Amino acid sequence: MTRTMGNLKVTMIDVDGDTHTFDDVEEGISLMELGRQNGVSGIMGDCGGGCACATCHVYVDDNWMEKVGEPDEIEFAMLDMVADVMKDNSRLGCQIRMVPELDGLEVTVAPASSY
Repeated sequence: MTRTMGNLKVTMIDVDGDTHTFDDVEEGISLMELGRQNGVSGIMGDCGGGCACATCHVYVDDNWMEKVGEPDEIEFAMLDMVADVMKDNSRLGCQIRMVPELDGLEVTVAPASSY
């Protein structure tokens, strides 16, 4: 996928409670990649974005859930592995790619669980 520079904005609250705001996010980048590139605490992405580990688990702000959408069956199965910290707004950051419709997206990194 070709990435273009954009002026998309994302706010991430890491596992330590620190807020990271990114104002010039590339269209097409995943939240997992964005978090890893910028050292957001709690975004590990151990599987490299293959939807195989849940180490990029985030909670999507309720105001954004409709635009982000629900996880597919594969993603839901991975999230089910972290059921102790899973919520209705749980998603894997590797499965959310930035598009103009998500400009301003806000997420909170989920606490670590036993993977």
